[in-house]
Amino acid sequence: MDPHALAMLTLQLAILLLAAKLFGLLFKKFKQSEVLGELIGGMVVGPFAFGAIELPWIGKLFPIIEQIGEHASTLPISSELYFFGQIGAVLLLFLVGLETDAKLFMKYGVKSLGIAIGGVVLPFMLGAWGTVLFGFADSFTDTSALFMGAIMTATSVGITARVLSDMYKLDTREGVTILAAAVIDDVVGILILAMVISLAGGESGDGVSWAALGQIGLKALVFLGGVTALGFMFSKKLSKLLLKLEGKTYAAIAMSICLIIAAVAELFGLAMIIGAYLAGILLSVTKIGDELEERLSGAYHILVPVFFAIMGTLVDFKAMMSALVFGLVISLFAVIGKVLGSGLPAFFSGFNFLGSIRIGIGMLPRGEVALIVAGIGISTGIITNEIFGVAIMMTLITTLMAPMILVPLFKNPKSGLKKEPEGVVEIMEPYKVFEQSPHMITALRDFVVEAFAQRSYDILKDDRRSGLVEIAHTDDENKLITIRRQDGKLTFDCSKDAAADVDAITSEGLAHFEQAVTSLKTA
Repeated sequence: MDPHALAMLTLQLAILLLAAKLFGLLFKKFKQSEVLGELIGGMVVGPFAFGAIELPWIGKLFPIIEQIGEHASTLPISSELYFFGQIGAVLLLFLVGLETDAKLFMKYGVKSLGIAIGGVVLPFMLGAWGTVLFGFADSFTDTSALFMGAIMTATSVGITARVLSDMYKLDTREGVTILAAAVIDDVVGILILAMVISLAGGESGDGVSWAALGQIGLKALVFLGGVTALGFMFSKKLSKLLLKLEGKTYAAIAMSICLIIAAVAELFGLAMIIGAYLAGILLSVTKIGDELEERLSGAYHILVPVFFAIMGTLVDFKAMMSALVFGLVISLFAVIGKVLGSGLPAFFSGFNFLGSIRIGIGMLPRGEVALIVAGIGISTGIITNEIFGVAIMMTLITTLMAPMILVPLFKNPKSGLKKEPEGVVEIMEPYKVFEQSPHMITALRDFVVEAFAQRSYDILKDDRRSGLVEIAHTDDENKLITIRRQDGKLTFDCSKDAAADVDAITSEGLAHFEQAVTSLKTA
């Protein structure tokens, strides 16, 4: 690479990171997902908007790349810039895997299976059919139609979890069901993606054959089964070995393992993100799972926003506007597909109308996974600029709609269940809220977590990156506590039986810090 090209690549990365963070903060200020801001930041500075303006000395900041060597480029940006974004996608899915509560997933996964299947099948059918209906694919088995169907199946685990967390509804029956079904949706959607990519790579023009599907499914099973088996055999041993090293060292080694598994997935004809997600889940059950999330958070806040901004640079506004009606119809299908596809199975599995609508809307946002799938589609030439633009439009609309509808639905105090199950422990949400400086909140959180551990409580989850702690009494199953740290607040949710312990321990913590402050003032 010549010095000028290297300088341009560095400048492009700097502009994309700056645009992503600024637009992300702007969207956060208006209570919207930062992902949307990062995506729109890339669209604004990209080659189809301000990036096409001629600047003194450097020319166009993002010139459209039409040729790579002897081949026509399927992307409007350089392959080097796109590759940088893919590292961000791998890191994102690795962290999503680390954040997945494997035990909770196994507990509620079977109950959520029907909801997840409905949330995959109906959106997939509607997406593929809509693509054929508007003439962007010749038949239902055309790879463009299948790819749009794959994009429609996604549910953003990250965005849905963020919305539920902000409302303190993650631990409700609907919240857990939504997250379990969303994880299943993404796993199935990624497997569908792998099949479509493999079919596109070996397409002979004769359509989809059962033999080809069987071969793809077998490769996927061999990879998933092999990596999962190795993970269960060696992940805990690897965790113990890595814990003997310095934090920075074991985080780097863990990331190296993630990249190796991602590369193997690509060699098997699957997507790298499948390998990254699987690597995260396997390490999530080890002692270093939570630590890795914290250690990699710095890289996350740089690489992942750049990835979403790079996805934004791929949006061709003219191509998207030329398919505006198609985009609006696909967005409508996306809403119907999730609300009915997930809502109806929920209604027949014990939820009432309110609970079913909550679950259907909770499954609505497509977010980061849909963007990753769409990015793979346009980079491999499977989908056109028009279909990619429509996928972006659908992602924006569904991700904006979900929080606006979900918040008032959960503010309704009525139960979402047809019949309350026996033995359910009622949680007071919130029970106590403390507002202090960020340092004081962190110190108080650490103090009370240690105090609960010393009083016969088990720390079920301690996620330092998200600030979530889940606690249950060793001998009394009616004593449950959830602690959340966010934006200078420390919030305690608890059952009635645990309220006295929360009062006592938080009072001890506040008295401890008041005494420490007094000692410092008199010293």
